[in-house]
Order: sequence, then structure tokens, then C-alpha cells
Amino acid sequence: MQKTDHASHTPMMLQYLRLKEEAGHHLLFYRMGDFYEMFYEDAERAARLLNLTLTKRGT
Repeated sequence: MQKTDHASHTPMMLQYLRLKEEAGHHLLFYRMGDFYEMFYEDAERAARLLNLTLTKRGT
């Protein structure tokens, strides 16, 4: 996973990053409301493995 400045993240993303540290190389599906999302390398890996279109939110 890429190294980032944690001070710039939302509380939700900080929670995700902590959970991802525990999950290691496993894909982490993160529930957001009625949906499950993946971030960073997990999203790219899942898109390749599952033949999904990789989308992204505004930057």
C-alpha cells in the first residue's frame, strides 16, 4: 500500500487504512452505506481479477 500523510485523510479513510494494515495482502471490501468499496491497490487488483471497470471519485 502506498505511504501517505495520514493527517490529510478523513476519519473514514483513517479507519480503512487501519483495517487494511490488519488485512495484509487480502482484498478489503469496505462498507459505505448500502455499497462495498475498495481503495488503492485493492481496487486495481479486484478490477483485474473480476473484470470490473475501475472507477474513481473526484480528485
